[in-house]
Amino acid sequence: MVIGFIGLGNMAKAMIGGILKNGIVGSADVIGSAATQETIDKVREQYEIEVTLSNKEVARKADVIILAVKPIVLPVVLEEIMDETDESKLIISIAAGKTTKWISQYFNKPVKIVRCMPNTPALVQEGASAVCRNENVSDEDLEIALSIVRSFGMAEVVNENLVDVIGAVSGASPAYVFMFIEALADAGVKWGLSRKQAYRFCAQAVMGSAKLMLESGRHPAELKDMVCSPGGTTIEGLEVLERTGMRGDIMEAIDACMNKTKQM
Repeated sequence: MVIGFIGLGNMAKAMIGGILKNGIVGSADVIGSAATQETIDKVREQYEIEVTLSNKEVARKADVIILAVKPIVLPVVLEEIMDETDESKLIISIAAGKTTKWISQYFNKPVKIVRCMPNTPALVQEGASAVCRNENVSDEDLEIALSIVRSFGMAEVVNENLVDVIGAVSGASPAYVFMFIEALADAGVKWGLSRKQAYRFCAQAVMGSAKLMLESGRHPAELKDMVCSPGGTTIEGLEVLERTGMRGDIMEAIDACMNKTKQM
């Protein structure tokens, strides 16, 4: 099985790293294309895979074609590769807002399309991805797609109408988490921590909190209550966050992501 990447940005590199690390295929069975010679040279040096400037070459050689380009570029790419694909190839798209039906309209034949919405923690093999398929994808094809996606984190199969909201909640949320960590660290610096110490302690606290929730299976509200001692310091801070509308702000941010997605 040859896996081809059209687009070699950060997410594609995260996927390639996971695929090679987990032995889904070897480097000789991965090919990738990008728009510039500089990009393909860097990726070839890092991963020792075959690279090319031709999207058509990737589509022609690959059994699994991963569309790892921005949504705005996707129409041009699909028009390029439409004649280089056939019913045997599995196409996996990570483009936000572009449905399997929208992608299939570029082909004049039945095509197997899996849609995947990963997030940036895939860069350290801790991604969270929603996966759906069109009617031409068999169970065996889906398992191939899942083995690829799970090589860089967790993945769940969902109905396609939920992919966009998972993208908004899971795909965009790392940016909000990073902003939260930065704000926590700023407060730590204000009270005497070095910047380096503040980032390290705050990031570890966020990572550990997420792991505690996932591994314990306990409701986040229950875990929150565990931290809040009666008359203690944490409940004082929570009161401020509730009064200033932290929950509502986060929900409005997700609404904004969803509204933008629907415009794509």
